[in-house]
Amino acid sequence: MKRIFPLVAAALFLSVNLHAQNKKKQDQQAIKDMCGCYKVNFNFAETFEYSGDSTYVPSKTKHDRGLEWVQLVEDSKDKISMQHLLIVGPSEAPHIVKHWRQDWEFENTDLYVYDHDNKWSYQSLPKSEVKGQWTQKVFQVDDSPRYEGTATWVHVDGKSYWENTTTAPLPRREYTQRSDYNVTVRRNRHEITASGWIHNQDNDKLVREEGKEDKVLAQEKGYNTYVKVVDSMCKAAQDYWNTNQAKWALVRAKWDDVFARHKDLYLQEKVDNKVLFKYLFDAEKYQTAEEINPLIESFVK
Repeated sequence: MKRIFPLVAAALFLSVNLHAQNKKKQDQQAIKDMCGCYKVNFNFAETFEYSGDSTYVPSKTKHDRGLEWVQLVEDSKDKISMQHLLIVGPSEAPHIVKHWRQDWEFENTDLYVYDHDNKWSYQSLPKSEVKGQWTQKVFQVDDSPRYEGTATWVHVDGKSYWENTTTAPLPRREYTQRSDYNVTVRRNRHEITASGWIHNQDNDKLVREEGKEDKVLAQEKGYNTYVKVVDSMCKAAQDYWNTNQAKWALVRAKWDDVFARHKDLYLQEKVDNKVLFKYLFDAEKYQTAEEINPLIESFVK
């Protein structure tokens, strides 16, 4: 009888461990299912306004579409990295825009949480708090940080989805148009579908000032659909990545070095009146670590 209990305990341990391994494989597959060639519809609409100002002008409803290639950059035990490449212009002469990047890290404890005005606060989480979770880290077109959040992938009733709430800078469609708020509270849901995937958002437009209580200016709905098409439709983006991936690997490596300092991060918006992505998008310059590293460092305060 005394041997039964250790045997039962061992069997339970193996069962739990096997379930965790199978769940992780499901998570990894769901994440990688976002790779490939997609017709994308971007939809954003301001829903509620709280300014109390009769002269307040809401953001215009935005409907846009495009063709996007999501390139698998890294697929390791605890990390999956994917680069989005937007294809614009006529099919006979397409132009490739290096778009956002998303990294997924399993049971990650190191986060950079956006504060406001180009500042990210470093947070170290206890392992118990992130058990079984994946951190989604989203990066700007120049691979500088954008936002991060950790949550559990859910697989139930034939659905696979991940959702999280975190703070972020203004999206490009807004910061070139508005200056009346400075933080976006993003409620993100990524859901895998039979035809591709959906990026569903419910966002707050937040005014954040030192020493004052946060104020919600307005709210918006975002609903972006990614419908999978044959990979050959995104050949131009694949060719771009084959040509330029070595350069962007150097850029990512430098940013990884910055993040590894585990300190609050404050970035300058411009150096010599020029934003970082305009330097890095120069096809003739910034091809080596000797050029890239000091450039990125010049933006780090």
